[in-house]
Amino acid sequence: MTDLDTRLWDLIEPYLGAERLELDDLEVVGASGSGRVVRILVDGDEPVDIGRISELSRGIGRLLDDVEGLATSYTLEVGSPGLERKLRRPAHFRKSIGREIKIKTKGLVAESKHHKGVLISCDEASCTVEVDGIERTIPFDAINAARTVFTWERGAKPGKQKVKGPHYG
Repeated sequence: MTDLDTRLWDLIEPYLGAERLELDDLEVVGASGSGRVVRILVDGDEPVDIGRISELSRGIGRLLDDVEGLATSYTLEVGSPGLERKLRRPAHFRKSIGREIKIKTKGLVAESKHHKGVLISCDEASCTVEVDGIERTIPFDAINAARTVFTWERGAKPGKQKVKGPHYG
């Protein structure tokens, strides 16, 4: 995290805590000025709906008004992590234990840069993923990108079903 990221985190986290929410992720991208985007992901025990996101955006915007080093012209994006969430911190991995995840590593780990499987465990330094029945422990500092994988459950197709009735013949 940059110095600006840390200052923003320290400012926004208590505000969200008072709202009984968690600051899931924070990212500042782009150069100072109109191209800069401050992206904030908010999570809670219950899903955060669009009305609540709108209220939070206004409140966070007021907090950011006086931040030194943040240009007066920036775009604030406030949202929730969604079904396929990025995993960037150990806390993200801990929340996703038991779920299917996809990891891209900076170099080869277990002879591959791409790992897709069920997240079994994690600590502060690494995570363990079961890929095709084999456990792979991947250090966090070797990870280039990681995210959860959402899989649609397939049910019966809606439509007409043939109903068998009595046979008259």
